[in-house]
Amino acid sequence: MTDSADTVIQLLRKSEEFLKKKNIPSARLDAELLLADLLRIPRVKLYVDFERPLSSSEKDAYRERIVERSKSRPTAYIIGKKAFFDSEFLVNESVLIPRPETEELVAWVLEEFQDKESELQALDLCSGSGCIGISLAKARSKWSLSFSDLSREALEINGKNIQEILNTDRTLPLYQGDLFSSIPNENKFDLIVSNPPYIPESEKPSLMKDVADYEPHLALFVSDFEAFHSRILNEAKNYLKPNGFLYLETHPKYSNWLKEEALRQGYSEAISKKDLSGRDSFVRLKI
Repeated sequence: MTDSADTVIQLLRKSEEFLKKKNIPSARLDAELLLADLLRIPRVKLYVDFERPLSSSEKDAYRERIVERSKSRPTAYIIGKKAFFDSEFLVNESVLIPRPETEELVAWVLEEFQDKESELQALDLCSGSGCIGISLAKARSKWSLSFSDLSREALEINGKNIQEILNTDRTLPLYQGDLFSSIPNENKFDLIVSNPPYIPESEKPSLMKDVADYEPHLALFVSDFEAFHSRILNEAKNYLKPNGFLYLETHPKYSNWLKEEALRQGYSEAISKKDLSGRDSFVRLKI
């Protein structure tokens, strides 16, 4: 990776080979993303200028990035951003990296609330980077979005993403606290959408190193899934308007339990939805 004649295509090939030897599953894609971001060009343009030589400083910076990735540090954390829905979100180790499955959750909500003139109150609970709520606010300009997260550092990223992506005069409150604890009791929502922690701690050993070693455990793991989610369902009832909806991304093996628990707690309707992989990753609960 240090030959003076190294071009874009040569560096991509060398980096891909190096990452594959380190058992990085998406070696070519990561090599491309890291280089395109470094050069500040769209990824597709790498193959337009594939014979372009890199300067010594560019090669040094790229090598540092590839070495970081070889240690399983996620590409999104290395470049500090991640594409989600139709925006690019700032991310760091304080927030989960937005995932395609969560895009499906956002798409489901928008599909069910297609009236762009509607004025709804919505909450992104356990908001992290804010990718769910910001994507909803961008698609539905008349919705009023609020955000809540336990992590102050996550809410800082959330706030920056609101400024960068929405560039709006709308007031979008950020509440720091455990679930609903910092949200005023008088606040009522038509929709609460959430990707809360849902991975049992017993599954930590089976997770990819990228996730287990780098992403925030506070946003990933629960010691007692049923106790934690029972709290969410119970507390959400106090913040939902009549006929309001709670949408959750969840662990597929718990989707049936969530529906049963919701009905037991007095919700009038509980349905699940499969993700593109055929897993029951989402539930919609109606008060």
